[in-house]
Amino acid sequence: MNRPRSLRCLAALAVVALAATACGRSGQGDAPSGSTSQAAAGRTAAELLPAEYRQKGVLRVATAVGYPPMEMYEPGTTRLTGVDPDLAKAIATRLKLKLELTNAAFDGLIPGLASGRFDLVMSSMTDSAQRRQAVDFVDYFRTGGVIMTKKGNPQGIKSLNDLCGKTVVLAKGSSNLHIGEEQNAKCEEKMRISQSEDAPTGLLQLDSGRAVATIVDYPVARMFTKKSSAYEVLPTQYGTAPWGIATAKSQGGLRDAVHKALQELIDNGDYKKILDTWGVGDSAVPEATVNDGQ
Repeated sequence: MNRPRSLRCLAALAVVALAATACGRSGQGDAPSGSTSQAAAGRTAAELLPAEYRQKGVLRVATAVGYPPMEMYEPGTTRLTGVDPDLAKAIATRLKLKLELTNAAFDGLIPGLASGRFDLVMSSMTDSAQRRQAVDFVDYFRTGGVIMTKKGNPQGIKSLNDLCGKTVVLAKGSSNLHIGEEQNAKCEEKMRISQSEDAPTGLLQLDSGRAVATIVDYPVARMFTKKSSAYEVLPTQYGTAPWGIATAKSQGGLRDAVHKALQELIDNGDYKKILDTWGVGDSAVPEATVNDGQ
């Protein structure tokens, strides 16, 4: 996940990774990357679901609101909505389970899986090697940062190279800041980089003319441009990486069932419909994969 708040979970993640190592993995927990295993071939997602989940009849999914259009509250309510809640409901339906969706602090999502509080985490979480020490991922989304400018792109910016010598605002602690700093190292005429607390405050600098561009995660950028005609989003994505549905290492059977459920949704078109509804269809994956991040 590319949010600055992702950095705050690293300490908790290290603790969880140690706990996972101490407990060991089940045979099912060692998941290769790629598509559905031979054992799953010819079986539906509901058929792959372990008996304990069928008996409970409930799929407990956790997310962390505050990242539209991926996960947020419906305006004026506490109802969870967005890409991840919609996909969670569709996956639960394929598994023939009732969805129980919970909002939790992002830093507590992986520890919640380890403790058995949640069955799945769906919260724009990047499938990274560090996180895979603690959890398995079913990858369902691929995205990166995009350049945003004022409407009409008055500076004629076409790529990262065009940011050299210009004033750019980037969210502190984000992967987009890293993208900007890497580009700046290549610039003969250096950028003037200011750091904002988050993407919305960064856009205020575009509004006031204190910066001519920013780099924002693609789905968030699309949401901003949907709400306001004041901005323009360039098409190229930088630093793309997969986001995954997290499962506990000990729950390989659930992981395989979710993997198959997502593939069924891709095959029948419902997956793409959900992403298109929220304007992020460009981040769709062609097939469901497991632990396919770098």
